[in-house]
Parts: sequence; structure tokens; C-alpha cells
Amino acid sequence: MDILIYGTINSVALALMALGFALVYGISRVPNFAHGSIYVLSGFITWTFLRTFHVGYVWSILITLIIIGVIGALLYQFVLIRVRGMAISEIIASYAVGLAILEGLRWGGFKGMSYTLPVFVEGSFTFQDVPVDFQRVIMVGLGAAIVAGLYLFTHYTRIGLALRGMAQDERAALMLGIDSDRMAVVAMAIGAMLAGLAGILLLPLGNVVVEAGYNVLILAIAVCIVGGLGSWAGAVLASFIIGFAQILTVVYLGSHYQMVVALLAIILTLILKPSGLFGMQKQLEERV
Repeated sequence: MDILIYGTINSVALALMALGFALVYGISRVPNFAHGSIYVLSGFITWTFLRTFHVGYVWSILITLIIIGVIGALLYQFVLIRVRGMAISEIIASYAVGLAILEGLRWGGFKGMSYTLPVFVEGSFTFQDVPVDFQRVIMVGLGAAIVAGLYLFTHYTRIGLALRGMAQDERAALMLGIDSDRMAVVAMAIGAMLAGLAGILLLPLGNVVVEAGYNVLILAIAVCIVGGLGSWAGAVLASFIIGFAQILTVVYLGSHYQMVVALLAIILTLILKPSGLFGMQKQLEERV
């Protein structure tokens, strides 16, 4: 029962980490390697408003999400738009921005274990003799709501349908009058806000540290590669596969092997099925 409960919790956490990355790549075909830095930056901005400016927790979260969304839009508008279509340059440019953010935070004094966000609700309860704290329950509930909300947004709103059109066939979308760069800006803003929301939900379970940005980026890439780059449903399914694999690894081998599971998932997927579970990319027809 503890494997089932904490496997589900870990899987939802991975889905939250990866959704923003999957959405941005699925729509604009731009791999946002600043994803992990945005995740951590949201925690530091929320902490700053909460502790330095003494703004209420809810208002701190709302202001942070707006700021993060603007940062995501500006990142595309002033950096990624100039290298779009050049795969290596996209990776280098976005990773350089992310590296600058994370190391800038470290240089600015945000280091150590002294920065924490408060949980939404204190306390825990016991289910089937397994203790579960309320923050993780809230995270699972909000994670499910975010996935459902994203589905409704992309299927029943004008902007969401335009984003889906871009994801399915960019040339056809352009012929119908959809501005690809404008939709990419919207996708980057939403993807950044999803990364920020994931940070606000998950960082209260630990400390706000720079190193979390690198870990989140690796986990998001692992989930998206296993699920298939460009597939949002694949990212959700892959998060459950990797999430339960990590919990089983913790139970039978130890917690320090968790990241190894994600790296092995990337390697095995690229060897056995390069397009991922639901990938839209063409599989390799010849292997050396």
C-alpha cells in the first residue's frame, strides 16, 4: 500500500515537473532547457514576496505566476525566436539562460538550506497504516485539476485550439492564419507558469535550493523522452512509469538510486524506441 500511495504521489509530482516542458516542445518544437531554472526561480520569488515584503501567501503565489509567465514570454521573444529551427542553438541558448538564472541566484546569496516555503496545510493523516501529509494530498489533487484544466483549455477555447493546431501541423495552421510566433510566445508563457506552479506545489516539501533546478530539468527530459517528445498524454503516462519505478528502487535499493532510474529510462528509450511511447517523431529505420 505504501508503494501504491507514494508511487502515485511521486508520479503526479513528475507530471507537474514535465508538463510545461512537454507543452512548449509540443507546440513550438523548441526544447526549453531553462525549464528547471524557472521552477526554482518561482520558489525564490514566492519566498521573497512572502518573507521580505510580507505579502500574503496567496497573493505571493499569484504575483509569482504572473512574473514567471512574463519571463517565459520574454525568453522566447528576445532569445529563442532568433535561433528557432536550429536545434543545437535552441538547446545552448535556453540552457545558457537557465544556467545564468540558477548561478545568478547562487551568486546573489540564495544558497544553503535556509530558504523554505510553508506548506499549504499543516499536519498529516494515516491511510491503510500509511502516513500521508496534507501537502502531498493537495499536490495530487491540484495536479489532477491542472491536467484536466489543460485538457479543457486546449479543446474548448480559441487560443487552446490554435495551440493544438500548431502542435499537430504548423504549416496548416499558418495557412489558416494562426501566427506561429505569437502562439509560441503564449506556449512559453503557459509552460513557464506550469513550471512555476510545480515549484510552488513541490518546494514546500523540501528546501528551495539551486540544485533542484538541474534535477527537475533531467526528470522533465526523462519523462518527455519516454512519453514521446511532443505528446502531452505520453508525458503523463511516462511520469507514472518512472514515478513507480523510482519508488520501487527506493524500497529495494535505496533513495540515492532515484536519479539513476531517470537516466536509465532515457538511455533505454533512445535505444529501444527512440520516438517514445506516443512520440510524433519518425522512428529510426536503420540502426548501426
